[in-house]
Amino acid sequence: MEINGKDELKSPLLQPSEGTLNVDRITKSIMFKVGGIHCASCATSIESALEKLHGVESVMVSPLQGQAIVRYMPEHITAKKIKETVEDAGFEVNDFPEKEIVVCRLRIKGMACTNCSESAERALSMVDGVKKAVVGLALEEAKVNYDPNITDTDHIIKAIVDAGFGADLISSGSDVTKVHFDLDGISSAEDFSVIQCVLESQEGVQHVEMNLEDHKVSVSYDPDIVGPRSLIRCIQEAGKEQKSYHARLYNPPRQRETEKKHEIQMYRNQFWWSCIFTGPVLIFSMVLPMLPPCGNWLDYKVHNMLTIGMLLRWIFSSPVQFIIGRRFYIGSYHALRRRSANMDVLVALGTNAAYLYSVYVLIKASTSATFKGSEFFETSSMLISFILLGKYLEVVAKGRTSDALAKLTDLAPDTAHLLNYGVDGNIISEEEISTQLIQRDDILKIVPGAKVPADGIIVDGQSHVNESMITGEARPVAKRPGDKVIGGTMNENGCLLVKATHVGSETALSQIVQIVEAAQLARAPVQKLADRISKIFVPAVVIAAFATWLGWFIPGKAGLYPKSWIPEAMDEFELALQFGISVLVVACPCALGLATPTAVMVATGKGASQGVLIKGGDALEKAHKVKTVVFDKTGTLTAGKPTVVSAKLFSKFSMEEFCNVVIAIEANSEHPIAKAVVEHAKKFRQKYGSHSEQTSEVKDFEVHPGAGVGGKVGDKTILVGNRRLMWASNVPVFSEVDAYISENEELARTCILVSINGRLAGALAVTDPVKPEAARVISFLQSMNISCIMVTGDNYATATAIAKEVGIQEVFAETDPSGKADRIKELQMKGTTVAMVGDGINDSPALVAADVGLAIGAGTDVAIEAADIVLIKSNLEDVITAIDLSRKTISRIRLNYVWALGYNILGMPIAAGILFPFTGIRLPPWLAGACMAASSISVVCSSLMLQFYKKPLHPKDD
Repeated sequence: MEINGKDELKSPLLQPSEGTLNVDRITKSIMFKVGGIHCASCATSIESALEKLHGVESVMVSPLQGQAIVRYMPEHITAKKIKETVEDAGFEVNDFPEKEIVVCRLRIKGMACTNCSESAERALSMVDGVKKAVVGLALEEAKVNYDPNITDTDHIIKAIVDAGFGADLISSGSDVTKVHFDLDGISSAEDFSVIQCVLESQEGVQHVEMNLEDHKVSVSYDPDIVGPRSLIRCIQEAGKEQKSYHARLYNPPRQRETEKKHEIQMYRNQFWWSCIFTGPVLIFSMVLPMLPPCGNWLDYKVHNMLTIGMLLRWIFSSPVQFIIGRRFYIGSYHALRRRSANMDVLVALGTNAAYLYSVYVLIKASTSATFKGSEFFETSSMLISFILLGKYLEVVAKGRTSDALAKLTDLAPDTAHLLNYGVDGNIISEEEISTQLIQRDDILKIVPGAKVPADGIIVDGQSHVNESMITGEARPVAKRPGDKVIGGTMNENGCLLVKATHVGSETALSQIVQIVEAAQLARAPVQKLADRISKIFVPAVVIAAFATWLGWFIPGKAGLYPKSWIPEAMDEFELALQFGISVLVVACPCALGLATPTAVMVATGKGASQGVLIKGGDALEKAHKVKTVVFDKTGTLTAGKPTVVSAKLFSKFSMEEFCNVVIAIEANSEHPIAKAVVEHAKKFRQKYGSHSEQTSEVKDFEVHPGAGVGGKVGDKTILVGNRRLMWASNVPVFSEVDAYISENEELARTCILVSINGRLAGALAVTDPVKPEAARVISFLQSMNISCIMVTGDNYATATAIAKEVGIQEVFAETDPSGKADRIKELQMKGTTVAMVGDGINDSPALVAADVGLAIGAGTDVAIEAADIVLIKSNLEDVITAIDLSRKTISRIRLNYVWALGYNILGMPIAAGILFPFTGIRLPPWLAGACMAASSISVVCSSLMLQFYKKPLHPKDD
């Protein structure tokens, strides 16, 4: 990759996929639509007007998209003033966000099923100022968009707690970059005050949090202004003559990992404690009574019909029911208070029915000398034990669903070699520092075999870098000065000096993680089925359980079935109660809620590790339905690095004059072909004796989408573009030019025509080689029953030649950006699901219009932002990977629903006793609990099978 300038060094390698706002305490960014932009000059006028305003840091206006992004300092200027300035310049402002919106992420604890996540989402949505809230069950996180003028994170967390869940703040929109320090030399509260004041006075520091007890400080800062080493130096310089302060980097334990370990340990401990008390209950109720005379002492009567066995079973089961099983009571209370029902309600109903009836039997036996009845203390105890075992195995399995994401996070190295330069530009020292202390513009030394610590530009050295951990590309990529490198990749054989351009949360690795986390949080449309079922599921199960109890109790009392059906030591009521409890427990909705999010988590993580960034369950679900893939040509099917292979004059203009006007006009265009033309024209100009690097000033520059550009150079009117532009401008194209164009188009070359003052002056033939994998990819897609179409702004002859080479039958050529989107809509109107693959700004409307937009990772930021799926390593084979992975994932989700509903569909009739009259087979409550736990574990393990996904098409070695 080439360095295009300072702005490119500061632009993120991957744009964040949050909303339209990115707000922090010092600077804010606002994005809005601008109407009335006709050319690049209009965009320049808006930028000039806004840049004059005090407090505006940067302005970017896209003439094609009609969109503006303004970064400003709110203490100096308001968003309203920015809007008024654009309107005063004669343009219309649309989609202007009138209110500030901040995004925060929360960790939510205590969610057991889809009903829980819906309840948490509903509680968040009811908070004043919250605009949007999304809760992910499998990720156990929430993303909340809120107005900071109305509410804050404290009120949002309180709403979650009031709904019966635990909540911790992960991050808020005000967090830019945060670093943690351990402080030494602190002896009093005054020392803390001194350090806090000094840090807060530093430019770029957003927020300072002091931990007086542990002598720690956390600082949020803007990496554009200040860095962590500067903050350490600031703390050390704060010491007075008698005081000496020192700060060293402190890495707090990862909250998610810590909480996950704590949750696993909690369920494991609860299960073992439950076993300690349930074991004796099981022995006293099922083992010893079957081993006379060993168990005869259990039948010794303490008082009336109350036996030692009954008393011991009651004593050992009570702690299981009320202490170890306390979590089910708490969960049920909060669920019923928010007018919903979840797994906790079913478990609490089932275990309490067994336990309370057993207590009734115990009291009746102690007060009557003739009463005979059986208690079910072992039922409630064993039920709780099996449910806790199931939850323990479930959280262990769920922890593995984010393994791919954890591996990505761990790619960044812990240390880096920093080079310090003197004023004369020579290296004066080299030191090993933590990667968290890297600041923008640092020069880092990467030795062979070391990982690249941050995103940057190579300033010296050559090597091969293995980027497979980020892009999935197995072959090392050759790197030389000027090329970009990505943090976390491996330097193979040469020593490199890299200038850090993106640090902390700005690195490509961090942004990949953020995109995948956002995707895992998003709810896939297929999950709506589970949501609808879960809303009526628990009430329906309770009704079914009650109906089961009545269905066995009333006929039993009426003598409608033989007394021989009733097991020994039971009566009609007890038999009916056991059937009812089994129905309650076996039909748990947990597995139903986990079916979709766990599969999406594994699939998005696996995709990211293979170079395919999927921005949510919606994109994942739509991609499996794709029947037509529309390809852009330049930069997508072709390499995107066009070169001029020939040039010809058709007038009396000199080659030097021809080159001068071409350079002047095309220098204003960002199109890849324009860059190739400028580079070639400069070489030609030098060849014909001119060594001037000066570029003539262009006036009235205008972009003709899909056709070319034009403007005035001095007193000359210049047009540079295709034949369509010449026809539209009434520039005659005579037979000699037509022959030149036809000759080159047969060779799959694009002809760029240049007119001066309405007369055709010359032409250049440009070729862009087809990507080596293009033909294989098209062939493979067709074998998947997916039709392939090419849509390009290039001329028909060149487009047809390229299409023939790669195997595409249907071609739409000479199409402008809006025309590409129209073609997509035409295909959609025929009832087909369309995917668009593109890389440029002119592909953005089509990427948005398509059901699934796939952006080539090396393309523009606008294209990446507009797409649903980003192919990081720009390899067309990943188009197949994205579609195939989505198909495998949706198939896995459907299988998960089979596992989730299969236990219920098969288990509920058996639990209700449908087989009992014919075979004597019944499902005891404790076994029903084991089936319920097995359904959740089966679903999670089924999703984990996606970890073994392999690409259907592997790259061939050169």
